[in-house]
Amino acid sequence: MKGRFITIEGAEGAGKSTNIALLERLLTERGIDHLRSREPGGTALAERIRSLLLDDDGLGPSALAELLLIFAARADHLEKCIVPALEQGQWVICDRFTDATFAYQGYGRGLPRAAIEALQTITQGQLRPDLTIILDLDPAVGLQRIGGRGGLDRIERESIDFHAKVRNGYVAIAKAEPERCVLIDAAADPAQVAATIRAALVERLPELQ
Repeated sequence: MKGRFITIEGAEGAGKSTNIALLERLLTERGIDHLRSREPGGTALAERIRSLLLDDDGLGPSALAELLLIFAARADHLEKCIVPALEQGQWVICDRFTDATFAYQGYGRGLPRAAIEALQTITQGQLRPDLTIILDLDPAVGLQRIGGRGGLDRIERESIDFHAKVRNGYVAIAKAEPERCVLIDAAADPAQVAATIRAALVERLPELQ
């Protein structure tokens, strides 16, 4: 792949959107052509699947169906969006990717890691992000941050225990893959968070130096 693949991860209210915008500004400053996308989503089909996954209509899928829908959306997203962009030399910034599946469906739902790894291999082959920023935040704080905006989706409405498991999952992923993942304290002052992320990007990706 000619382009770089950067993913931003974190639980609810951690500030992903704000810091993705920061990353976009940095790439623009460096004259790097880039594409911003998200998961679930990124293509017309994947966005439809996103609605199935997040709509709080009482018809939510079972844990296994949820997992399979996520990878169906990811397969379409990779084939139609991410891989072509990377092959053309674009950098791709993605709001969540497979680490979210390990955190939410693995740690949160308790689905077997081996099943997620098998689907990862089928769907992605050897493709992995070049760099993953994980925004770490106490779930009670994160849920409080998003509580005032109304219209919470099905995942956001999960129990605090579920969100605590998700956080633990992200921390475990960061510790297991320090060469790829950077764990950021998202409870710090926003300016400090932004500065820490920018420093990590410049340090880890020579093109940004």
